[in-house]
Amino acid sequence: MKHQFSQKFIAAICCIFSILSIVSCKHDTTDNKQKKQELPSVYVFSNEKILPVTSVKNQSKSGTCWSFATISFLESELLREGKGEYDLSEMFPVYYSYLSKAVKKVRRHGNSAASQGGQAHDVMNVIRDYGIVPESVYSGIPKGDSIHNHSKLSNDLKEYLQAILQEKTIPENMLDGYRQYLDAHLGIPPQTFEYNGQRYTPAEFAKSLIDVDNYVELTSYLCYPFYKKIILEIPDNWSNDLYYNLPIDEFMSVIDNALENGYTVVWDGDVSEKGFSHKNCVAIAPVETVENLFSEMREEYSVDDDLRQKTFDSYETTDDHLMHLVGTSTDANNKKYYVIKNSWGTNRNSCDGFLNMSEAFVRLKTVAIMVNKKAIPENIAEKLGIKTQ
Repeated sequence: MKHQFSQKFIAAICCIFSILSIVSCKHDTTDNKQKKQELPSVYVFSNEKILPVTSVKNQSKSGTCWSFATISFLESELLREGKGEYDLSEMFPVYYSYLSKAVKKVRRHGNSAASQGGQAHDVMNVIRDYGIVPESVYSGIPKGDSIHNHSKLSNDLKEYLQAILQEKTIPENMLDGYRQYLDAHLGIPPQTFEYNGQRYTPAEFAKSLIDVDNYVELTSYLCYPFYKKIILEIPDNWSNDLYYNLPIDEFMSVIDNALENGYTVVWDGDVSEKGFSHKNCVAIAPVETVENLFSEMREEYSVDDDLRQKTFDSYETTDDHLMHLVGTSTDANNKKYYVIKNSWGTNRNSCDGFLNMSEAFVRLKTVAIMVNKKAIPENIAEKLGIKTQ
């Protein structure tokens, strides 16, 4: 595909646009496009390299993929570092992120996102400010329930904030009432807890396991200066956190270098495409989206910086789901794919909750990633001004 947009022209105009977030954090009830596939998939994969991971979880009826993906990533980091296998709480970061979102929204007179969606750095920010706890001491699932279901919680919190915004006065005890909804739906986070015979605060537990300063986020768009920290203008970056911006070839080399050296990656991107099929364990970037898309191998786009920017500006690429990138695989033609651990449980495809993303799909539909700084190639880290030691 040829594009008539020059890099200079795009760079001049594109930053006035931000992505329209159609769906914030896909959950396990949204796979309708895949249900239309009538023929079996011809995409069969062989794993090449799968890094150590913990078990697949299920975010169920909650838009909290950002926490599930990042917690899964941190659990793999702990395995890689030889600290053992941990099952950390996904809802602990969700609880405290909701509080921060509420403050931002009312301080900005409603002009900030406060819904269920988020980014990988939201987990890190909560760990930095509040700590973390094991799943066993804070599941975020109320007694009598068996799954995460945030439909009513989301509505209650939205109505609460709307009432405050309509009054145009922020009450001193605003967060007290807000916490009541969180406490009722998620439970009260523990201030202290016992784990393996030792008592911790959440901050002490986090300090014993995780250094959040080891991790950075990266993106790749022409509308921002390369090799600089930029504010990625997507609705779920409500905190205005900073991302390093790289050309797509170097961006991909970070992913490849990470996997080659035993580091997994938090993946943030677009899964609303017809080429994404969790059901068929595959995601591709086909040139043509025909019926029965996965009944035969399809030609895919050749993805460069211009095409990425074009789909970003046209809202074809949306930030709607985070997952955990954990390895590589090949198809029957020995074509490379990236193995992704999803958070939709294990019974929604034949791959136990994992799927395979083609290199073209990752190049085109990745919005951002989070990696350990040490996973970045030295020459790229130097360009970014990142110290990896």
